[in-house]
Amino acid sequence: MSVQDLRDVLREHAGGPSPANPRRHDQIHARVRRMRRRRRVLAGAAAVAAVVAAAVLVPGVAAPPSRETTAAAVAEALPERFTAPDGTPYRRLALTSLGPDVRRSSVTVPVSGRPLDVGAVCDGRLPSLEVQVLVNGNRTGPPGFSPCRPERALWPLTVPPGVRDVTITFEMTDMGWRCADETRPCEAATPQPGDWGLAVYEWTPPARPVSPEPVRAFPGRLGELRLAASASGVWPQDSTFTFEGVSADGTIGIERLCSGDLAGRMWFRFRIDGVEDPSTVGCDVWKEGSFPSGRIPFDVPKGKRVTVTGQIGLWGEHTNRPVDWSVGLYR
Repeated sequence: MSVQDLRDVLREHAGGPSPANPRRHDQIHARVRRMRRRRRVLAGAAAVAAVVAAAVLVPGVAAPPSRETTAAAVAEALPERFTAPDGTPYRRLALTSLGPDVRRSSVTVPVSGRPLDVGAVCDGRLPSLEVQVLVNGNRTGPPGFSPCRPERALWPLTVPPGVRDVTITFEMTDMGWRCADETRPCEAATPQPGDWGLAVYEWTPPARPVSPEPVRAFPGRLGELRLAASASGVWPQDSTFTFEGVSADGTIGIERLCSGDLAGRMWFRFRIDGVEDPSTVGCDVWKEGSFPSGRIPFDVPKGKRVTVTGQIGLWGEHTNRPVDWSVGLYR
Protein backbone atom coordinates (compact mmCIF):
# COMPACT_ATOMS: atom_id res chain seq x y z
CA MET A 1 0.00 0.00 0.00
CA SER A 2 1.46 3.33 -1.01
CA VAL A 3 1.34 6.52 1.03
CA GLN A 4 -1.15 8.00 -1.43
CA ASP A 5 -3.43 4.95 -1.06
CA LEU A 6 -3.34 5.24 2.74
CA ARG A 7 -4.11 8.96 2.60
CA ASP A 8 -7.12 8.30 0.35
CA VAL A 9 -8.55 5.70 2.71
CA LEU A 10 -7.98 7.90 5.80
CA ARG A 11 -9.56 10.90 4.06
CA GLU A 12 -12.58 8.79 3.12
CA HIS A 13 -13.19 7.72 6.72
CA ALA A 14 -11.83 10.73 8.62
CA GLY A 15 -13.55 11.33 11.91
CA GLY A 16 -15.34 7.99 12.00
CA PRO A 17 -14.89 5.39 14.75
CA SER A 18 -12.75 2.33 14.09
CA PRO A 19 -15.12 -0.66 14.11
CA ALA A 20 -14.07 -3.96 15.69
CA ASN A 21 -13.78 -5.91 12.53
CA PRO A 22 -11.25 -8.76 12.11
CA ARG A 23 -11.51 -8.36 8.30
CA ARG A 24 -10.76 -4.63 8.42
CA HIS A 25 -7.30 -5.02 6.85
CA ASP A 26 -8.71 -6.97 3.88
CA GLN A 27 -11.49 -4.42 3.40
CA ILE A 28 -8.98 -1.57 3.29
CA HIS A 29 -6.97 -3.39 0.66
CA ALA A 30 -10.17 -3.97 -1.36
CA ARG A 31 -10.97 -0.24 -1.24
CA VAL A 32 -7.43 0.55 -2.31
CA ARG A 33 -7.75 -1.77 -5.29
CA ARG A 34 -11.04 -0.10 -6.29
CA MET A 35 -9.49 3.36 -6.08
CA ARG A 36 -6.51 2.22 -8.13
CA ARG A 37 -8.85 0.91 -10.82
CA ARG A 38 -10.73 4.22 -10.84
CA ARG A 39 -7.45 6.12 -11.22
CA ARG A 40 -6.39 3.87 -14.11
CA VAL A 41 -9.72 4.36 -15.85
CA LEU A 42 -9.56 8.14 -15.40
CA ALA A 43 -5.93 8.24 -16.52
CA GLY A 44 -6.72 6.06 -19.52
CA ALA A 45 -9.68 8.22 -20.47
CA ALA A 46 -7.55 11.35 -20.23
CA ALA A 47 -4.83 9.77 -22.35
CA VAL A 48 -7.31 8.64 -25.01
CA ALA A 49 -8.90 12.09 -25.05
CA ALA A 50 -5.50 13.69 -25.54
CA VAL A 51 -4.61 11.33 -28.39
CA VAL A 52 -7.97 11.89 -30.10
CA ALA A 53 -7.56 15.64 -29.76
CA ALA A 54 -4.10 15.43 -31.27
CA ALA A 55 -5.45 13.37 -34.16
CA VAL A 56 -8.14 15.95 -34.81
CA LEU A 57 -5.73 18.88 -34.65
CA VAL A 58 -2.90 17.31 -36.65
CA PRO A 59 -3.90 16.30 -40.20
CA GLY A 60 -2.94 12.76 -41.22
CA VAL A 61 -2.39 11.48 -37.65
CA ALA A 62 -4.72 8.62 -36.72
CA ALA A 63 -5.49 7.73 -33.13
CA PRO A 64 -4.17 4.27 -32.19
CA PRO A 65 -6.78 1.65 -31.27
CA SER A 66 -7.59 1.28 -27.59
CA ARG A 67 -6.35 -1.91 -25.86
CA GLU A 68 -7.30 -3.64 -22.65
CA THR A 69 -4.59 -3.72 -20.05
CA THR A 70 -2.54 -6.89 -20.07
CA ALA A 71 -2.96 -7.27 -16.32
CA ALA A 72 -6.75 -7.45 -16.66
CA ALA A 73 -6.54 -9.96 -19.51
CA VAL A 74 -4.10 -12.15 -17.57
CA ALA A 75 -6.21 -12.08 -14.41
CA GLU A 76 -9.25 -13.27 -16.35
CA ALA A 77 -7.58 -15.79 -18.67
CA LEU A 78 -4.84 -17.21 -16.42
CA PRO A 79 -6.44 -17.61 -12.97
CA GLU A 80 -4.86 -19.47 -10.07
CA ARG A 81 -7.33 -22.33 -10.52
CA PHE A 82 -9.91 -23.31 -13.12
CA THR A 83 -11.81 -26.37 -14.31
CA ALA A 84 -11.72 -27.42 -17.96
CA PRO A 85 -15.05 -28.15 -19.72
CA ASP A 86 -14.46 -31.89 -19.33
CA GLY A 87 -14.11 -31.45 -15.55
CA THR A 88 -10.30 -31.56 -15.32
CA PRO A 89 -8.97 -29.28 -12.52
CA TYR A 90 -6.01 -27.01 -13.27
CA ARG A 91 -3.73 -25.35 -10.69
CA ARG A 92 -1.30 -22.56 -11.57
CA LEU A 93 2.30 -23.08 -10.47
CA ALA A 94 3.94 -19.97 -11.93
CA LEU A 95 3.06 -16.75 -13.72
CA THR A 96 5.19 -14.39 -15.81
CA SER A 97 4.93 -12.03 -18.78
CA LEU A 98 6.71 -10.82 -21.90
CA GLY A 99 6.41 -7.54 -23.76
CA PRO A 100 8.26 -4.96 -25.84
CA ASP A 101 10.77 -4.38 -23.02
CA VAL A 102 10.96 -7.95 -21.66
CA ARG A 103 11.52 -10.53 -24.37
CA ARG A 104 12.78 -13.43 -22.20
CA SER A 105 11.66 -14.76 -18.83
CA SER A 106 12.17 -17.97 -16.81
CA VAL A 107 10.24 -19.69 -14.03
CA THR A 108 11.07 -22.82 -12.01
CA VAL A 109 8.26 -25.16 -10.99
CA PRO A 110 8.11 -28.43 -9.00
CA VAL A 111 7.39 -31.73 -10.77
CA SER A 112 4.85 -33.89 -8.94
CA GLY A 113 4.19 -36.42 -11.67
CA ARG A 114 0.98 -34.75 -12.79
CA PRO A 115 0.88 -33.37 -16.36
CA LEU A 116 2.05 -29.80 -16.96
CA ASP A 117 0.62 -27.30 -19.44
CA VAL A 118 1.64 -23.81 -20.48
CA GLY A 119 -1.11 -21.20 -20.61
CA ALA A 120 -0.79 -18.07 -22.75
CA VAL A 121 -2.84 -14.95 -23.43
CA CYS A 122 -1.76 -12.04 -25.62
CA ASP A 123 -2.81 -8.41 -25.96
CA GLY A 124 -1.70 -6.92 -29.26
CA ARG A 125 -2.41 -6.42 -32.95
CA LEU A 126 -1.19 -9.59 -34.69
CA PRO A 127 2.51 -9.11 -33.87
CA SER A 128 4.98 -10.80 -36.20
CA LEU A 129 6.56 -12.47 -33.18
CA GLU A 130 5.95 -15.78 -31.46
CA VAL A 131 6.76 -17.10 -28.00
CA GLN A 132 9.09 -20.11 -27.86
CA VAL A 133 9.18 -22.39 -24.81
CA LEU A 134 12.29 -24.16 -23.48
CA VAL A 135 12.35 -26.81 -20.75
CA ASN A 136 15.68 -26.84 -18.86
CA GLY A 137 17.19 -25.05 -21.85
CA ASN A 138 15.90 -27.56 -24.44
CA ARG A 139 13.18 -27.10 -27.04
CA THR A 140 11.08 -30.11 -26.02
CA GLY A 141 7.71 -28.47 -26.43
CA PRO A 142 5.39 -26.78 -26.80
CA PRO A 143 6.63 -25.55 -30.19
CA GLY A 144 5.46 -21.99 -29.51
CA PHE A 145 2.46 -19.67 -29.33
CA SER A 146 1.40 -17.64 -32.34
CA PRO A 147 -0.47 -15.60 -33.38
CA CYS A 148 -1.37 -13.18 -30.60
CA ARG A 149 -4.89 -13.90 -29.24
CA PRO A 150 -6.76 -12.60 -26.18
CA GLU A 151 -8.26 -16.05 -25.47
CA ARG A 152 -6.36 -18.47 -23.28
CA ALA A 153 -4.33 -21.07 -25.17
CA LEU A 154 -3.02 -24.22 -23.47
CA TRP A 155 -0.22 -26.48 -24.70
CA PRO A 156 1.49 -29.46 -23.03
CA LEU A 157 4.97 -29.43 -21.56
CA THR A 158 7.32 -32.39 -21.96
CA VAL A 159 9.19 -32.93 -18.70
CA PRO A 160 12.46 -34.93 -18.47
CA PRO A 161 12.11 -38.13 -16.41
CA GLY A 162 13.39 -38.31 -12.85
CA VAL A 163 13.53 -34.59 -12.05
CA ARG A 164 12.07 -32.79 -9.04
CA ASP A 165 11.72 -29.42 -10.73
CA VAL A 166 12.11 -27.86 -14.16
CA THR A 167 12.95 -24.38 -15.39
CA ILE A 168 10.66 -23.08 -18.12
CA THR A 169 12.04 -20.28 -20.29
CA PHE A 170 9.84 -18.14 -22.51
CA GLU A 171 11.41 -16.05 -25.23
CA MET A 172 9.91 -13.83 -27.91
CA THR A 173 11.35 -14.53 -31.36
CA ASP A 174 10.90 -12.86 -34.73
CA MET A 175 8.86 -15.01 -37.11
CA GLY A 176 10.75 -13.37 -39.98
CA TRP A 177 8.02 -13.43 -42.64
CA ARG A 178 4.41 -12.37 -42.92
CA CYS A 179 2.09 -14.17 -45.34
CA ALA A 180 -1.21 -12.36 -45.76
CA ASP A 181 -2.85 -15.03 -47.94
CA GLU A 182 -2.12 -17.51 -50.73
CA THR A 183 -2.64 -14.96 -53.50
CA ARG A 184 0.19 -12.64 -52.44
CA PRO A 185 3.87 -13.40 -51.82
CA CYS A 186 5.24 -13.43 -48.28
CA GLU A 187 7.24 -10.39 -47.22
CA ALA A 188 9.72 -9.58 -44.49
CA ALA A 189 7.86 -8.89 -41.24
CA THR A 190 8.45 -5.85 -39.06
CA PRO A 191 8.49 -7.00 -35.42
CA GLN A 192 5.43 -5.76 -33.52
CA PRO A 193 5.76 -7.13 -29.98
CA GLY A 194 2.54 -7.79 -28.09
CA ASP A 195 2.09 -8.12 -24.34
CA TRP A 196 2.03 -11.79 -23.30
CA GLY A 197 0.80 -13.29 -20.05
CA LEU A 198 2.26 -16.78 -19.50
CA ALA A 199 1.61 -19.40 -16.85
CA VAL A 200 2.58 -22.97 -16.00
CA TYR A 201 -0.31 -25.19 -14.87
CA GLU A 202 -0.51 -28.63 -13.30
CA TRP A 203 -3.63 -30.68 -14.02
CA THR A 204 -5.09 -33.78 -12.39
CA PRO A 205 -6.33 -36.48 -14.80
CA PRO A 206 -10.01 -37.45 -14.40
CA ALA A 207 -10.67 -40.62 -12.40
CA ARG A 208 -12.50 -42.16 -15.39
CA PRO A 209 -12.42 -41.49 -19.16
CA VAL A 210 -14.51 -38.46 -20.15
CA SER A 211 -16.60 -39.01 -23.28
CA PRO A 212 -16.15 -36.16 -25.79
CA GLU A 213 -19.08 -34.88 -27.78
CA PRO A 214 -19.58 -36.51 -31.22
CA VAL A 215 -17.88 -34.93 -34.22
CA ARG A 216 -20.23 -33.25 -36.68
CA ALA A 217 -20.73 -34.84 -40.11
CA PHE A 218 -18.66 -33.59 -43.05
CA PRO A 219 -20.49 -31.62 -45.79
CA GLY A 220 -21.33 -33.72 -48.85
CA ARG A 221 -19.71 -31.15 -51.11
CA LEU A 222 -17.07 -28.45 -50.73
CA GLY A 223 -17.24 -26.29 -53.84
CA GLU A 224 -16.49 -28.58 -56.77
CA LEU A 225 -15.21 -31.38 -54.51
CA ARG A 226 -17.38 -34.29 -53.39
CA LEU A 227 -17.03 -36.36 -50.21
CA ALA A 228 -15.88 -39.77 -51.42
CA ALA A 229 -15.14 -41.56 -48.12
CA SER A 230 -14.87 -40.96 -44.39
CA ALA A 231 -13.63 -42.70 -41.26
CA SER A 232 -13.98 -41.94 -37.55
CA GLY A 233 -12.94 -43.23 -34.17
CA VAL A 234 -12.02 -42.38 -30.59
CA TRP A 235 -8.35 -41.83 -29.78
CA PRO A 236 -6.33 -43.52 -28.25
CA GLN A 237 -8.30 -46.72 -28.96
CA ASP A 238 -8.46 -45.90 -32.70
CA SER A 239 -5.25 -44.48 -34.15
CA THR A 240 -5.20 -45.49 -37.85
CA PHE A 241 -7.48 -45.39 -40.90
CA THR A 242 -7.41 -46.43 -44.57
CA PHE A 243 -9.13 -44.99 -47.65
CA GLU A 244 -9.25 -46.03 -51.28
CA GLY A 245 -10.24 -43.60 -54.01
CA VAL A 246 -9.87 -42.51 -57.61
CA SER A 247 -9.30 -38.92 -58.72
CA ALA A 248 -10.30 -37.85 -62.22
CA ASP A 249 -8.18 -34.67 -62.14
CA GLY A 250 -5.19 -35.99 -60.17
CA THR A 251 -5.98 -34.25 -56.86
CA ILE A 252 -7.55 -35.42 -53.61
CA GLY A 253 -8.07 -33.57 -50.34
CA ILE A 254 -8.29 -34.76 -46.74
CA GLU A 255 -10.24 -32.93 -44.04
CA ARG A 256 -9.91 -33.58 -40.30
CA LEU A 257 -12.36 -32.84 -37.47
CA CYS A 258 -11.93 -33.55 -33.75
CA SER A 259 -13.87 -32.98 -30.53
CA GLY A 260 -12.91 -33.06 -26.86
CA ASP A 261 -10.87 -30.75 -24.64
CA LEU A 262 -7.59 -31.98 -26.14
CA ALA A 263 -8.80 -31.88 -29.76
CA GLY A 264 -6.33 -29.13 -30.66
CA ARG A 265 -3.42 -31.42 -29.72
CA MET A 266 -4.20 -34.17 -32.24
CA TRP A 267 -1.79 -34.78 -35.11
CA PHE A 268 -2.11 -36.71 -38.39
CA ARG A 269 0.41 -38.24 -40.78
CA PHE A 270 -0.46 -39.75 -44.18
CA ARG A 271 0.84 -42.29 -46.68
CA ILE A 272 -0.25 -42.37 -50.32
CA ASP A 273 0.26 -45.83 -51.82
CA GLY A 274 2.88 -46.51 -49.18
CA VAL A 275 4.81 -43.25 -49.67
CA GLU A 276 4.85 -41.18 -46.48
CA ASP A 277 4.12 -37.47 -46.67
CA PRO A 278 6.66 -35.54 -44.54
CA SER A 279 4.04 -33.17 -43.08
CA THR A 280 2.42 -33.52 -39.68
CA VAL A 281 -0.89 -31.66 -39.50
CA GLY A 282 -3.33 -30.79 -36.74
CA CYS A 283 -7.09 -31.11 -36.41
CA ASP A 284 -9.96 -28.63 -36.72
CA VAL A 285 -12.81 -28.22 -34.23
CA TRP A 286 -16.28 -27.44 -35.61
CA LYS A 287 -18.91 -26.41 -33.08
CA GLU A 288 -20.80 -23.68 -34.93
CA GLY A 289 -20.76 -21.47 -37.99
CA SER A 290 -19.55 -22.48 -41.42
CA PHE A 291 -17.38 -25.53 -42.01
CA PRO A 292 -13.72 -24.73 -41.06
CA SER A 293 -12.13 -26.19 -44.15
CA GLY A 294 -8.48 -27.09 -43.57
CA ARG A 295 -8.12 -29.42 -46.52
CA ILE A 296 -4.73 -31.11 -47.08
CA PRO A 297 -4.26 -31.54 -50.87
CA PHE A 298 -2.38 -34.46 -52.42
CA ASP A 299 -1.39 -34.98 -56.06
CA VAL A 300 -2.15 -38.52 -57.28
CA PRO A 301 -2.10 -40.22 -60.71
CA LYS A 302 -5.20 -39.31 -62.73
CA GLY A 303 -7.74 -42.08 -62.92
CA LYS A 304 -5.71 -44.49 -60.76
CA ARG A 305 -7.09 -46.01 -57.57
CA VAL A 306 -4.87 -45.03 -54.64
CA THR A 307 -4.73 -46.16 -51.03
CA VAL A 308 -4.50 -43.51 -48.32
CA THR A 309 -3.49 -44.61 -44.84
CA GLY A 310 -3.26 -42.33 -41.82
CA GLN A 311 -1.68 -42.43 -38.38
CA ILE A 312 -3.15 -40.40 -35.53
CA GLY A 313 -1.49 -39.24 -32.31
CA LEU A 314 -1.61 -36.54 -29.67
CA TRP A 315 0.96 -34.14 -28.22
CA GLY A 316 1.39 -34.39 -24.45
CA GLU A 317 -0.34 -36.33 -21.68
CA HIS A 318 -3.95 -37.48 -22.20
CA THR A 319 -4.90 -39.81 -19.31
CA ASN A 320 -8.70 -40.35 -19.34
CA ARG A 321 -9.20 -37.46 -21.77
CA PRO A 322 -10.02 -39.17 -25.12
CA VAL A 323 -10.64 -37.33 -28.40
CA ASP A 324 -13.25 -38.10 -31.07
CA TRP A 325 -11.85 -37.79 -34.59
CA SER A 326 -13.17 -37.99 -38.12
CA VAL A 327 -11.39 -37.85 -41.48
CA GLY A 328 -12.99 -37.14 -44.87
CA LEU A 329 -11.62 -37.81 -48.36
CA TYR A 330 -12.71 -35.28 -51.01
CA ARG A 331 -12.14 -35.54 -54.77
